[in-house]
Parts: sequence; structure tokens; C-alpha cells
Amino acid sequence: MNENNRVALVTGSSSGIGAVLTEALLSAGWTVVGIARRTIRFDHPDYEHVMLDLSDLASLKTIGESRLAPILSNSQWTRVALINNAAVPGAYKTVAESDPQQLAQVFAVNTIAPVYLMGLALRSVAPEIWLRIVNISSGAAGMGIAGLGDYGSSKAALRVAGLSLAAELDAIKGSAGDERKTAILSYEPGVVDTPMQTAARSADPETFPSSGFFQELSKKGALQPPEAVIGDIIEFLNANSKESFVERRFGVL
Repeated sequence: MNENNRVALVTGSSSGIGAVLTEALLSAGWTVVGIARRTIRFDHPDYEHVMLDLSDLASLKTIGESRLAPILSNSQWTRVALINNAAVPGAYKTVAESDPQQLAQVFAVNTIAPVYLMGLALRSVAPEIWLRIVNISSGAAGMGIAGLGDYGSSKAALRVAGLSLAAELDAIKGSAGDERKTAILSYEPGVVDTPMQTAARSADPETFPSSGFFQELSKKGALQPPEAVIGDIIEFLNANSKESFVERRFGVL
């Protein structure tokens, strides 16, 4: 590790929003620890890579406790960020066709892993250090989209977990005067041009009723590049607001 005083843990750093955000944070002087299933190299001395499949919960706990916790608890940091960006899209099938093992994998990556990492960060980061947690959400978390029941429900569960953590932080402040500097952002980036969008457009309409909807979004030019949607995240990471929970959507003030 270098002598910078800000560190960000970014899941899904190998592509999409995670990769673009990692590059932006490195350029802004952050140390970044990226987590992804495959090896990736950023040509920067302040980047450290952790290769991990977040659906492997045993490995997640082992690596979390042995490698990530010591990084998060390092006394050199004055600001720590956790960006729960990694996600899997689901099967692109109806609820009637759902498979329990596939559902378990979706919830492991999209809900269980980020909730565990939130808890790990809270346990590891000293109360007087600014801790910013960002959970990347989705429009599917707040509305029913045919064929996205698995993905949407996993994202909705993560949103509620963030709300619950914020309520716990508020309860501590109210009962014991705790000055923990922790805040959670649930961020909906809108329609972003990522591999998930490509997969949704390519899914078989016989099993994925909303494939035409996603094809139309692309045809209309409605997709945003990942670079366009990270500004709100970076602003939140650098802010000193003590509000425990914030929700934002790209393009909405």
C-alpha cells in the first residue's frame, strides 16, 4: 500500500461502471482495491487486485477476514469507501421457470456478498473515520419487469439492507451519542451500456418477455456510457454529510 489517505474497495472492477469508477478514483488520488472474478491490471501503482468469485461465500468470508479487513482497518486512512457494484443479471426467465440453485447464485452475488461486505467495513473501520458505502441499485428494484424477478428482487433486498444498516447507525447515535461517520448511498444509475444490457437484448423472447423492451432502449439511444453516471458516486464519496442513508438516481436532482 502507498501513502495515500483514502482507500476504496470496488467490487466488479473489471468492467462497466466498476472499471470506469476505479480509473476515476485512481486519477483522483485514491488507493483502490478491486474485486473481480478474473484478473485485471490497471497500470497504476495504487491499484491492488483481489480475484474472487462473490458467489463463493466460503472464499468471500476467508478473504474478507484475512485480506480485506486488515486493509480497511489500516490506520493510515482518513476516508474509506466501499462500492458494492458487482452483480449478475439473473436467468432472463419468468418466475414460473425459476431454478433454486440459479436463484441462490444471484442472491449470493447481488445481496449476500454486499451485505456481508457492509458489515465487514463497519467492523473494520474505526468510528472516527469517514466511511462511505455505495450500493449500486437498479430500476428493477422498485418495479416489476417481466423476466427480471430474480435480479430485481435481489437488488430490492440490498436496498432494504442498506436502510436497515442506516437505522442501526441512527439508533446507536440516539442511544449512546456515537459519532460514527458512516453513510450509505443507494444509487440507481439508470440505463447504462454494460454487458448486462447486451445480454438482456440478446435473451430469447420466448423465455424473456422483456427482451423487446431492452432492444428498443438501445435503438432509441437511451443507454448512457458508464463514464456518464459515476459523478454522483464520486461526489458522495468525497462528501462529509452525516445523513445515514441517501438515495439517488442518475439525472434526477
